[in-house]
This record gives sequence, C-alpha cells and structure tokens, in this order.
Amino acid sequence: MPDEAPPMAALIEGRLDRLGLSPEEASRQAGLPADFLERLAAGRVPPPRGQKLVKLAEVLATSVSYLVGLDPDTPPPPEVLEEEQGSLGLLAGDEEALLRAYRRLEMPQKAAVVLVVRSMAGPEPEPDAVPAKRVARRPA
Repeated sequence: MPDEAPPMAALIEGRLDRLGLSPEEASRQAGLPADFLERLAAGRVPPPRGQKLVKLAEVLATSVSYLVGLDPDTPPPPEVLEEEQGSLGLLAGDEEALLRAYRRLEMPQKAAVVLVVRSMAGPEPEPDAVPAKRVARRPA
C-alpha cells in the first residue's frame, strides 16, 4: 500500500498545470530524477529539501514557502532549506529512520515532536561548560 501523497504534491501539480509543464520536464529542470514528482505524488519519496527544493520552486515559478504550504510571502522555515544530511551518509541507522518518520509529519506535528524531544533531552550545556581534558603528569 503506497504512502499518502504529501500536500506539496498537490501544490506542485497545480503549478505544473498552470505552466503547461510535464512532471518529467520539471524534475529534469530542477536537477531531480525524471520520475521524482511521480514518486512524490505516490508518497514513495520525501519532499525535496535544501537546494533541490529551491531549484524546484524556481522551475515552477513560485516560492519555497508556497510549496511547503505557507503564504508565498512568508519566509520558509529554515529546516526546509537545510540539506539532507542523511543522504550524505552522516547519520546512524536509527537517526536516519527517525528522520524519515519525522519527514512524513505535517508542520504542526513536527513542531510538537521537537518540543517533546527537547524537553526529554534537558537543557543544552553552555559552550563554556565543556569539561577540560585531564592530562596525566609523569612523576619527576
């Protein structure tokens, strides 16, 4: 059973219709695989982020904010402009799984998850509070 299409897919489809672009051509112009928008609409890939999202917005002659479901004149949330670290192989397996699940959430759910995780993790240490390394001294 395929996942549910993200809201972004419907917004992209509307822009494609308005511009007379095929999903394949828009994907290619944005530097994405030719079948990316089809897979996005089927809920088989997460929405693009970072420069891929910026480029897709340019190809569709709209704003990143519009594509993520916000007022087009509002600045986009910083997290959608961050590059996907998981695709760079920088995350452990459990972190990657958590990130994939997080990406399937809507913005209000994401905000709630962040609040819960921050409260569970406790306060972040102050930069000056990092313990100094102990150096073993040799007897003279």
